[in-house]
Amino acid sequence: MNKLLTHLTEESAVVDAFLTLLDREEAAMTNGHFGTLPAITEHKAQLVDRIAALDQERERQLRADGYPVDRHGADAAAAAGGVALQQAWQTLLERAAQAQKRNHRNGVLIHTHLDYTRQSINYLRGKSQSLYGPDGKHRGALGYGNNIASG
Repeated sequence: MNKLLTHLTEESAVVDAFLTLLDREEAAMTNGHFGTLPAITEHKAQLVDRIAALDQERERQLRADGYPVDRHGADAAAAAGGVALQQAWQTLLERAAQAQKRNHRNGVLIHTHLDYTRQSINYLRGKSQSLYGPDGKHRGALGYGNNIASG
């Protein structure tokens, strides 16, 4: 059971790192720093892969200790392992629930931004005339304008 306690502690630490990254992602979106999102997304993918690997490892440990590989089995293993193991398991469950909520919230922010961008593009496409002609001149309401290439 001591091995499971060590594992749950490591798993919680990785989920904590994921939570921190979700906070960075939210801050980037709310502050308009969309250029940082690709690096954040890449790091998120790495952490998700690590969390999945740790989850599989925990399942192997549960199976090896004779517990079912589900929530009930993990609950039973934690209960049999004493207070420290129960606390570690509860901490992991709480952190995982927080991560799920924050990731969902960030997803809503992303979709809201995408919807706004799509609406803006559709609005611009829906205009009867293009903003710029093939000669690079801005088309105003009277049909004349400035060449964007001339500065």
